[in-house]
Amino acid sequence: MINAYSVHNSQFSVDRVDTSFSPSGGTIWLDVAEPSADEHQWLTRYYPGCLPDEEELHEIEVSSRFFESDEGIHIRSLFPHRCGHELRNVNIAFELREDKLITLQDEPTALFRLMRNYLKSQHVKADKPLDIIMNLFSAKVEYLADTLEEVYEELEAASQTALSENTTDADDLLRNITLQEDLNGKVRLNLLDTQRSLRYLLRTCSRLLSDAQHEEIRDMLRDIDSLTPHTAFLFEKINFLMEATMGFINLEQNTIIKIFSVAAVIFLPPTLIASIYGMNFNYMPELQTQWGYPMALFLMLLSAVGTFAFFKQKRWL
Repeated sequence: MINAYSVHNSQFSVDRVDTSFSPSGGTIWLDVAEPSADEHQWLTRYYPGCLPDEEELHEIEVSSRFFESDEGIHIRSLFPHRCGHELRNVNIAFELREDKLITLQDEPTALFRLMRNYLKSQHVKADKPLDIIMNLFSAKVEYLADTLEEVYEELEAASQTALSENTTDADDLLRNITLQEDLNGKVRLNLLDTQRSLRYLLRTCSRLLSDAQHEEIRDMLRDIDSLTPHTAFLFEKINFLMEATMGFINLEQNTIIKIFSVAAVIFLPPTLIASIYGMNFNYMPELQTQWGYPMALFLMLLSAVGTFAFFKQKRWL
């Protein structure tokens, strides 16, 4: 899928690209997501070299993610994409040419759909390809900050559950804590990747950036500098909650094992008495008397009650 964004008199229009589409002079952004064979051929014909290989898109070396070529400036950056409760980091390839921005997405992401709506409704202004990059990164930093707030709120709720007396939902609690740890880790990775992208953009495109854009990038970098330690704090909170929850589970299991152990000890003396009178020796006078059976039952009951009273006195129960 390829969407072509054109601007005429500060009005944006979005066109779906097919094989018969001819790029107009007002097209400033081509957004490519999972291109078909025909779309790949169309891009190769009009914009050779704009599509990186899949292996190049997932490289982590700085030289593979930020570089310049004859076509323009190339940036590979991670963008968050929420699917239900799961957050995925999607690789996005940016190619900034003199008059056009070309982006390639691993899969359609929510932030790009949001930017499409913002441009059509003129919620944001973008007259140049560089403006679109700035708006996309600004929306990403804001989204990451909101995600960290959600993680913190979920961990606060998990703290209340972990400290409550009800530990029946321990499995759900551990599952939720693990989910928040995964979200926090992916947000942190996204923040660090965004920081590298913005610094490269500030260094490489300095002559193309206006004073306001310079300040906007510095503001985003300051936001990232403040959010990154917050992710470390959340990791510490997650570890504490995980250890506390596991501790409560162990205490509950120890209580159950303690009950079984005490029950086994309480029934041990009656079992001993029953075993003695089950030996069937010839010379056991109690077996020949009328009160032998009631006496054995009484001894078994007395030994069990006595053991229970002893444990109570020692406060082992």
